Amino acid sequence: MVTERELLKSMMVIREFESVIKTLNKQSLVAGAIHCYTGEEAIAVGVCQCLTKNDYIFSTHRGHGHAIALGCDLGAIFAELMGRATGLSKGMGGSMHFFDVDKGLFGGNGIVGGGLTLSLGTAYASKYRGDNKVTVCFFSDGASNEGWFHEAMNMAALWKLPVLFCCENNLFAATTPSFKTLPDPDIYKRAHGYGMPGICVDGNDIDDCINKTKQAVIRARTGEGPTLLEYKTYRVEGHCMVLNDLPIHRPIEEVKRWAARDPIKLYSEKLIKKRKIKKTDIDALNQEIEREITKAVEFAKNSPKPDTHAFLKKANERYAI
Repeated sequence: MVTERELLKSMMVIREFESVIKTLNKQSLVAGAIHCYTGEEAIAVGVCQCLTKNDYIFSTHRGHGHAIALGCDLGAIFAELMGRATGLSKGMGGSMHFFDVDKGLFGGNGIVGGGLTLSLGTAYASKYRGDNKVTVCFFSDGASNEGWFHEAMNMAALWKLPVLFCCENNLFAATTPSFKTLPDPDIYKRAHGYGMPGICVDGNDIDDCINKTKQAVIRARTGEGPTLLEYKTYRVEGHCMVLNDLPIHRPIEEVKRWAARDPIKLYSEKLIKKRKIKKTDIDALNQEIEREITKAVEFAKNSPKPDTHAFLKKANERYAI
């Protein structure tokens, strides 16, 4: 069981990671579409806190926070983003395709909702083997309108698979606000049509994330089947580095209202009020995190690039291209 300080630190690491990534992107050290997790840290940290090292996670294209919360090596994460051979996917996957079997991370996905049906594979394997492992599938409010969302929910319910469908409802699918695509803003209610529990979670309150996720994990481990959890949160950054929607698609009042409910701010204030930490402890954490990230970035910068010729040769041999 991690301490409250460690929970706070994990959220702060994700926040600082995303800040550094934006800088590296501007320096052309990290290329492509980078989807930041800023503002949603309590979900990844809260959910991963409820899992064991033997469980499985399917991530999304906005998956940096999931990998960090799982405890994946920071140097390897930065290296993957920089296209280095020491990266999580050997520098071949990039931001949307983190993969770390040792940590139970079975991949991010560039396809919206792509992990929904894939997650049924490990969940079915766990049920078949009776090994009590749980699968978590993260997806977004936009993905909840994909056809395979309903297919996955239906199959998981029919077979009582040990899977948690974790919807990170950050109110935007790319640049489209959810009120334009959801007839009912409460996605968790869709669970009732499949005979499984649907739980609404405050995605900016890490305690609520942990408490309600724990219930669903226990349910899955004891053979009671899947749960749909909807974590209500807000995407602070634009959709990605190449598509900044902030000044166009949402009013400044909305941004300010959600900024007041920043998950790191809420949790640090709660811990200070409970006298679990002091403001000086937060300063010390910031310095500690800065050192760790600086070390990780230097590791990535000094790592070699993948041997693409060897990769192509192996691919040609395997698939007879």
